[in-house]
Amino acid sequence: MNFSPTLRFEMLIWTSTHFGRSRLVHSFSFNVLKAAAPVNSIPRDTLLHSVVVKLGLANELSVQNKLLKVYVKCRDLDSARSLFDEMPRRNAVSWNTVICGLVDGGYGGEFKTRQRLIFLYFKKMLMGLVDPDGITFNGLFRSCVVLNDVESGRQLHSFVMKIGFDLDCFVGSALVDFYAKCGLYEDARLAFSCTLYKDLVLWNVMLYCYVFNSLSREAIEGFRLMQLEGFKGDEFTFSSLLSSCKYKGSGELGKQLHGLLIKQSFDLDILVASSLIDVYAKNDNLYDARKVFDEMPTRNSVSWTTMIVGYGQQEYGKEAVKLFRRMFGKDYCLDELTFASVLSSCGFTSGASELMQVHSCLIKLGFEAFLSINNGLIYAYSKCGIVAAALQCFRLIAEPDLVTWTSIICGLAFCGLEKDAVKLFDKMLSYGIRPDKIAFLGVLSACSHGGFVSMGLHYFNLMTNQYQLVPDPEHLTCLIDLLGRAGSLDQAFDLLKSMRKEAGPDALTAFIRACRTHGNLKLAKWAMEFISEPDEPVNYSLVSNMYASEGRWSDVARMHKLINDRCEQKTPGLSWVEIAGYNHLFKSGWTQIKIHFKVQHLTGHM
Repeated sequence: MNFSPTLRFEMLIWTSTHFGRSRLVHSFSFNVLKAAAPVNSIPRDTLLHSVVVKLGLANELSVQNKLLKVYVKCRDLDSARSLFDEMPRRNAVSWNTVICGLVDGGYGGEFKTRQRLIFLYFKKMLMGLVDPDGITFNGLFRSCVVLNDVESGRQLHSFVMKIGFDLDCFVGSALVDFYAKCGLYEDARLAFSCTLYKDLVLWNVMLYCYVFNSLSREAIEGFRLMQLEGFKGDEFTFSSLLSSCKYKGSGELGKQLHGLLIKQSFDLDILVASSLIDVYAKNDNLYDARKVFDEMPTRNSVSWTTMIVGYGQQEYGKEAVKLFRRMFGKDYCLDELTFASVLSSCGFTSGASELMQVHSCLIKLGFEAFLSINNGLIYAYSKCGIVAAALQCFRLIAEPDLVTWTSIICGLAFCGLEKDAVKLFDKMLSYGIRPDKIAFLGVLSACSHGGFVSMGLHYFNLMTNQYQLVPDPEHLTCLIDLLGRAGSLDQAFDLLKSMRKEAGPDALTAFIRACRTHGNLKLAKWAMEFISEPDEPVNYSLVSNMYASEGRWSDVARMHKLINDRCEQKTPGLSWVEIAGYNHLFKSGWTQIKIHFKVQHLTGHM
């Protein structure tokens, strides 16, 4: 039978009358946290505190420690500190509760001030002759991780060594974790080797250290040594190892780990299977990713979302949306990541009908209030060419961040509204928002397609001079394309020569395309000679077309031979159009579809 908290307190008072004070202290300290835990409410916790005072237990250390934990759990740190400061006696549990409470009380901009308070409490703990333990040092090292405070962490490490706690397995795990997350993997390895007794948790932390610092080989070697020490590993071990395979080219290693997982029956674990899906998806192996997903005996929202994300990353939008519908129908808990992935997939496929269905779904579930979701909607609607809906989503955001502004600027540029994109970029600057490389790429793209030469040069100089951002190949491509469209071929060529190491193949393609537009074959040939790696088929094709326009057929044949000799054959890109809710794919000059013959027939009668 479930009693109300008030009735429970009355029962406790009755207990104190009949069974004495010691029974009351034990009963209350045991039940108070349990009574407050499901509520997680500050008013209810204040009520608990008042009952403690009424019962005359305000000075009982065990009860005070329980109350401290209640306040900390509710993140009412002010009340926790007030109670702590009033406590006449404090033990290690008291100090650990308030120190760890300050560490876990949120990582906002005020955390630096809170860290000073954390170490102040630690000093007072030592001055009060209370011995710290592993929980104390775990909290202190975690506070250093949040601010990447290497100096304080090293000083703490020295203190830990002086009192002999560096040999403790629990403290060793916190120490390795601190160095790992600060990027100091050599120090982490040294701390690991100094720990005498290594348990599975410590081995897992060390493996995570290697994975976190992109040291895949070291992670695999560490796993081998771990097995030699008699540890087979658990779901966290294999989840970390699989994380080291989430980079292009590591698919074979992922398959080997998959075989090991099957042998040890860890392939059925939800956490491990979800990581395995992620590995296959990121290595372009959606077939095996889906196979792992389908063979899972039980799934949670993480495994569903991982598979949806995998489809989205590989631009399989139809499959992503189809899987999302299944997930939605099974009443799984949907989160921001799920919706963001589906919205991204809708953007990849320009699936307007799917996008509207997803939008209505997230409105029903109340996700339209999330900034990340609105940013995803702006991106997806822009990619689908529905500018009005993208602008409406933008206007509904009370406090747009940089991602929001960048999404709408790039969206307007993509949809051919270059002037509006430039105006919004200037408006963003007027609000004091500092643009990044992606924001500048959006406005440079708008200037390029709109032919705004002076504005494009202005924004490029603003990016490099005022904001000290180093241009990427994409920025240079936009600028060269802008100058080329305006006919300033000499200026574009000078830029290409001066930054040929930074400029990628797309920049050369943009320049040669501009040369073709303006009929300047001489500059196109020079550009091909100046760039060290011109082996892109499109460049030879453009020059070949220029030769053909002048009737220089021997040079055309030479260009075609160079294409066959030097260039890799690449899969042609496809375009699509949505008709009756279905995306029809096609490519330029495709003769394998029925409409091609109809077009040929009509052309003959024109």
